[in-house]
Amino acid sequence: MVTRSTSNAKDLSALRPSASLVVVNASNEVLLVHRNPKATSFAGMHVFPGGNYDEKQDESYRMTAIRETFEETGLLLASPATSDPEVSPPPSEAALDASRKSIHTGRTLFRDFLRQHALSADVEALLPFTEWITPLGIPRRFHTRFYVAFLPPFRASGFSSSSSGATQTQHCLPTPTPDGGHEGQEVVEARFVHPLEALAEHRAKQIALMPPQHYILTTLADLLVGREASPYQRERVERLSAGAFGRMVFCPQAGGKKRDADGRVELVFEGDEARGGPRGRLHRSLVLFNAQLPTEVELLRNFDIFTEVEVGAVGSKL
Repeated sequence: MVTRSTSNAKDLSALRPSASLVVVNASNEVLLVHRNPKATSFAGMHVFPGGNYDEKQDESYRMTAIRETFEETGLLLASPATSDPEVSPPPSEAALDASRKSIHTGRTLFRDFLRQHALSADVEALLPFTEWITPLGIPRRFHTRFYVAFLPPFRASGFSSSSSGATQTQHCLPTPTPDGGHEGQEVVEARFVHPLEALAEHRAKQIALMPPQHYILTTLADLLVGREASPYQRERVERLSAGAFGRMVFCPQAGGKKRDADGRVELVFEGDEARGGPRGRLHRSLVLFNAQLPTEVELLRNFDIFTEVEVGAVGSKL
């Protein structure tokens, strides 16, 4: 299967470079944030933490993903310079919260915060897990690099999935970062939830997912089986990341104006039979839209993502 982006250079120049982080904890839960229903982008959607690349703040897209995750959820993927807490004491919760707000408002640079606390961002822990380009015709278009990172059971700073070490299906995280004005926040909730449960909530119309998040959650649901992460499961995710799948660049195309009986439209991905793939190859999502935001998503994919993906377009390594 060959993935080719059909957008030309002029089309791509208007894209906003961004990055998102899929954090997996020891209970095979992933971190989702609920965007404010009044937000200017992805209003009311459940997404992975992330945001736009900032050349003043970020040395790489991985750094964007780590910084935005910290700003939106309070989870800091960073390691101390030394394991001795007397030499490199972890920042207090109060210091983390104050720094998080200061970084979000631009008063503090993320790298200065890390340097002040003798911390190093865990950029090498982030595994590439596909890239997505917003389809043509959407007013605000993004080129988003998705990464997966496994959260250690215990961290020197930030939080894990549960309090007191007990496994929880859902765990509300610290108060999300305000996004200006007293009425709204960029994120109104953040929690860990198993991919299967997130997808079940989506089918029950309890949460709304964008096609990229639905695609990645569906993929991880087949890999993260059960409530306890295993080395075998992690190895399979790492193998996907290191192979052709991890480097796939998606630029969905509408499959035509015709809708199915439920009013859904097709978003066709690279490698589908309608995009030059083998006859019978399905790589598409059926999406029900409401005011350009999806309310239902169903993935149709009938090939092995470990062995039947060939990459014809590879994203930037910035």
